[in-house]
Amino acid sequence: MIEMQDVYMTYPNGVVALNGLNVKIKTGEFVYIVGPSGAGKSTFTKMLFREVVPTTGKVLIQGVDTSKLKWKEVPYHRRNIGVVYQDFRLLPKLTVYENIAFALEVIEESPKNIRKRVMEVLDLVGLKNKARFIPDELSGGEQQRVAIARAIVNRPGILIADEPTGNLDPETSWEIMQILEEINASGTTVLMATHSKEIVNAVKKRVIAIEDGIIVRDEHRGEYGYEA
Repeated sequence: MIEMQDVYMTYPNGVVALNGLNVKIKTGEFVYIVGPSGAGKSTFTKMLFREVVPTTGKVLIQGVDTSKLKWKEVPYHRRNIGVVYQDFRLLPKLTVYENIAFALEVIEESPKNIRKRVMEVLDLVGLKNKARFIPDELSGGEQQRVAIARAIVNRPGILIADEPTGNLDPETSWEIMQILEEINASGTTVLMATHSKEIVNAVKKRVIAIEDGIIVRDEHRGEYGYEA
């Protein structure tokens, strides 16, 4: 369960990013976060990852108030949250396998378990045959698949996808959406920030629209017993 209670966020330069958000997201939901540039979408997702904390209000992940976490607790909190970015952010000199394995090495997983899990996620994203390639040898869609595999390799409960199809052609975008749906079907909560009306309208999930730091629309598309 993700919950925001009366969340306000004002940056030091005076910009009000979030203006009294109240929202609950159930475990296992797939939610689009939509809105114009500067609406507050990025701040919304950064709150979950504990990259920023609210000026006032509470951000609760599984009942834990993230703003009260000590700094030494933040890395453990982030292990339960995978993040996929529009620009992939792969390590250019490492192979596909090494990029994914790195996420497990930093939490001191055993080499045996690393090998097993990396190949599992490569199979999920359809790249087992590209394990020894480096990012520059891959297409944009393949690089995004690697980024997704890296984000989910340690089995996070929440996956945040920030414009994951923004740099991709339409056909590749649909392939990425299929992977995200499969991840969601396994029980992972997926939050996807996007500008793509085509995807939002075609792949019907819950939609939270933010404008000027306020939730202006929250529609359930029938996935969980709600009406649109």
